[in-house]
Amino acid sequence: MATRLGPATEADLTTAAAASSTAPPVRLWLQPAVIALVVVAAFVGCYVGLQRNPQPHRVPVAVAGQELSGDIRQVLGDSVDVHPVADAAAGRAELERRDVVAALSSRADSDRLRLEVGGANGQSTTTAVKSLVGAYAHGSSQRLTTVDVVPFARFDSRGLAGFYMAFGVTLAGFVLAQNALGLANHLHLRHRFWLLSGVSVAIGIVATVIAGPILGAVPAPVIPLAFGLTLLAAAAAFTTKLLGTYLGPVGVPVATLLLLTVGNSTSGATIGPDLLPSAARAVSALLPPGAAVRAVTDLSYFHGAQAVQPLATLALWAVIAAVLVSLRPHLSRRRAQVTT
Repeated sequence: MATRLGPATEADLTTAAAASSTAPPVRLWLQPAVIALVVVAAFVGCYVGLQRNPQPHRVPVAVAGQELSGDIRQVLGDSVDVHPVADAAAGRAELERRDVVAALSSRADSDRLRLEVGGANGQSTTTAVKSLVGAYAHGSSQRLTTVDVVPFARFDSRGLAGFYMAFGVTLAGFVLAQNALGLANHLHLRHRFWLLSGVSVAIGIVATVIAGPILGAVPAPVIPLAFGLTLLAAAAAFTTKLLGTYLGPVGVPVATLLLLTVGNSTSGATIGPDLLPSAARAVSALLPPGAAVRAVTDLSYFHGAQAVQPLATLALWAVIAAVLVSLRPHLSRRRAQVTT
């Protein structure tokens, strides 16, 4: 026996049928499609494009002796930034402080050149220096001996451990913040701050222990390395939280572009910073992944000689982002008071 529906129920069904037959707004389709296309274009463009034709630009090289310094400067031009030093020992001292990436010297009354490189500065950079100095030696009919005085650790023969570590920690901080954004209606802002801060510390410790003592790929001291990676995780987490808080749904894709795409591709780990195009070179050390890669390398191979600046950069990202996130409720209340 057929059951007759009431007038209210029939009206609801009619409304539902009309709604289902109406196409969704174009914006609902367009926004995710555009975001996905922008992300893939940026990712492929950055990672593939930056490696397509790297060119050395003012790579710092210590050169012993006034005559040799003048010759190198004249022949190699802007490809290198010549640091004149008194002798080979002074050049090596600059190399070990990471003021330069290589040190060149010659023996008196000899046709021999000695090039000392810091392999830990990255394969692309040291390969470029070897090629440039090798071309000079060939053109001047001199014999060149190359020695790597700061080689990579045994279990990081390609020198990519720092890059993968920075990428993984950045990704972990990004995912942490993305989940925290979804808890906005369930956790007080203070509790979300504790969550981001506490888990950032845990991320830094876990990454340090795995890459250092367990795998032996990153020879940096444990405590300074854990501190640096904690700052990186916090910088990524609070920056993602900041963008998601202020920009809404678009904030997470913007964080993806800023941190995971531009930040990691310009970090200087796969392509040395002195070989990057000018625009990428300008932002390399200013973004969290690039600062982290520099800090990891300095702590691992150069006794932390240049680690203060990248660690300060990471701390500034984390602190400024956290402060701006904390100000959001206050700004919202003021806006509401103004509109009322």
